Formats: sequence, structure tokens, C-alpha cells
Amino acid sequence: MNSEKSFVSWFRDSSPYIHAHRNKTFVISFGGEAVLADDFAHHVHDFALLSSLGIRLVLVHGIRPQIDERLNKLNATANFHNHLRITDDIALQCVKEAAGLVRVEIEALLSMGIANSPMAGSELKVASGNFVTAKPIGVIDGVDYCHTGEVRKIDNAALHQQLDQNNVVLISPIGYSPSGEVFNLSAEQVATAVSISLQAEKLILLTEQSCNNPETGDAIRQFTTSETEAFLFNHANLPDIITLPLKAAIQSCQSGIERVHLINRHIDGALLLELFSRDGVGTLVSSTPFEELRPATLNDIGGILELIKPLEQQGILAKRSREKIEMEITDYIVIERDGLIIGCTALHPNLSEQYGAIACLAVHPDYRGHARGNKLLEYVYTKASQLNLNSLFVLSTQTVHWFIERGFLASDINSLPEPLKMLYNPERNSKILLKYLA
Repeated sequence: MNSEKSFVSWFRDSSPYIHAHRNKTFVISFGGEAVLADDFAHHVHDFALLSSLGIRLVLVHGIRPQIDERLNKLNATANFHNHLRITDDIALQCVKEAAGLVRVEIEALLSMGIANSPMAGSELKVASGNFVTAKPIGVIDGVDYCHTGEVRKIDNAALHQQLDQNNVVLISPIGYSPSGEVFNLSAEQVATAVSISLQAEKLILLTEQSCNNPETGDAIRQFTTSETEAFLFNHANLPDIITLPLKAAIQSCQSGIERVHLINRHIDGALLLELFSRDGVGTLVSSTPFEELRPATLNDIGGILELIKPLEQQGILAKRSREKIEMEITDYIVIERDGLIIGCTALHPNLSEQYGAIACLAVHPDYRGHARGNKLLEYVYTKASQLNLNSLFVLSTQTVHWFIERGFLASDINSLPEPLKMLYNPERNSKILLKYLA
């Protein structure tokens, strides 16, 4: 029974994302290592599920290990410089073979429709083609990169045409020149260029490991682009499997992509967990913060009411009507996380008597224990200072010690200014707390 309730709860929680992602364009990049993995079919099943939910999918695959395998069979050396392969004539032949084989393997998996399998009835159509025009990198620092190239242009009109026909587009990391030459490209660069050209809603990079803080080992759940740049600067020795996706994320966000997700492909169902749950399992990179502390607006009233309603029912907070909150909305402060109001408070100032009343401080139960209450209180202090307030009052029934631990003093009704005395409800028997501001 618990498992049934858990499923229902998860499905309900995922529904906003199902609606939000429909008809949106996602570019998903994954390395050749993922294609070789035993569980790659599971990723393909997830791609098919995303397509069935109305998401416009562009898949960009890598082929690095497949190229290396062919070079080894030919007793040829894999040469790299500045993290880029030097693609000589022998390596180019291996690139062509690897790209062709991997593309066919992925197309075959996407074409599966066996009964009693996750792909049953999917009937996906896959489109591939020469969507990428490339040019040679040339000679840099005296090193000739030969047939290694960089993206020159993406045929986004042709891509949109395929996506409009509900096809999944599959792109290999090779490009063509107008003169008919073939170039070996970086899969991350191709995915980045495609997402920018299409102005995709998301670029998703399936990585070989999670993005963790090297000093603590803790998973990094979100970055702004500026934080990502600082992270790369402060940790210059990170492996390519982390630095290359992070650099691709920075470039994409700076070119208008709202969100880039780095997801460890080794986590079963990671793609679905990242896209259809609020906290996800990967690292989100965006130009603006994923979680934001800010003044409330009228659009936040519904979220505030949903947050405080359980606390009102428990008697922790005094009941407030929608109309009252609407009238006082400029007094409210909220923490928004991916469209959900997870924290709020209000500072009701009396400018003539230079005091303020803190009210309605609440944090969503799923997001407690991470100092969000402290952040709301610090914001209140800052706002009170800007308004030249001398003191702050709190009326509380169950959070007295939390405020006392933060410098508030127990007081009595005689300390309340007359406007607050008139609002005091003896039936609630709230404790009165006071803090003088320096």
C-alpha cells in the first residue's frame, strides 16, 4: 500500500514538469562510453519516454572510445593536444567507421517496438543527416590538428523541420565542409552549438561522473554561470570528463540557453529523476539562481497560501486571508525554488514609530535544516535597516526558542506599541519577543 501511495505522490508531483516540458526542445549529449555500456538500452527507453511525452529531442553522441579501439587494432597512436584529438588520415578513417557504426546501433535501439518491453508501441522515427557544417581548426601553437574541426554552422531550419514532424534527431560528432571534407568534432561542442542554434529550452549532458566538490566530496546541485567559472578557476586540475561539460554549460547559458543539466549516466533513471522531480540528481547550471530569495509579488500569493495553510491548521501560524496577504504583499519576502515557494516571511513596518513586526515565517518541510529560516531573517534585518527601524517584534506560539537563539528577548504585552496591542489575540496566547536593532 505504501508503494502505491508513493507512486501516486510521485506521479502527482511530476505532473507540473510533464506539462512544462511538452513541446519544448531538449538537446541531450552522451559519450561513446555510454553507448558501450550494458545499460545503454535503459537510456534509450528513457529517450523514447521523453519523446512520447511531447518533448522535441535532439541526441548528440560521442565516439571517443570507439575511435581509440580502432586505432589500437591498427597499432596506431591516439594523439591529443590541449584535450583535442589530432585527427590524421588514419584517425579520420576510424572516425568515419565509428560514427557510422554507433549511429546505426542507436537507430536500431530507437526502432525497437517489441511487445512487453518499455519500447512497445513507441514507433519512433529517427532522422540523421548533414546538419553540421564544419571548418578545420588548423595549426595552433605549431600543432597541425589535421582533420579535427570546429562547428561553423548548424542547419537549424532542417532540424526544426524534422522536429516538427515529431522525429527524434540523431547527430554524430562529425561535420562537413562545403567542399566535401569531413571533420572530427567534439561531441560537447556539437551539442552546445545545436542547442544555441535551436535556442533549446535545455541542454542535457550525460556525464561519466557526478560533479562534486573536490574538497568535501559533496554533490554540487546547482551553479550559476559565474559560480561555474569560479569553480573551474579554483580547481584547475579537474579531469576533462567534468571540465568539458562545465565549459559547454557556461557557453550555452551565456548564449541564451536557460538551463544546462549535468547528469551522471551511471545512476539508474537519472534522466527522469532530473527532469521530473524538483530537486533532481544532477548539477544544474543556469544564468540566474535556481533558488532565489526576493521580495514577493502578487503572483506569489497562491504559493504563500499553499505553504502556510498546513501551519495555520496546526495553530502554528495565525490565519490570513488571501485578501489580507494581497493588501500587504509588499511586506512579504519569499524563497522560490524552481517555481515553488519554499519559504516566506513578512516584515510589517511602522515607519512613524520606527518598529517592525515579523510575521508568517515558514519554510517548506522538505527544505528545512539548510539555514533558509536564517536567510529570511537576515533579509528582514537588512530591510529593517534600510527603513531605519529601531526594534522588531515577534508574536509566536511554537518557535519562541528559535528566535531567542537569534538574539530576541522575551517580553510582555506592555512592551507592544498600541497598534500591535490592538491586534493581539488573547486566545492564541502568543509569546512576545523583542529585538533592538543597533
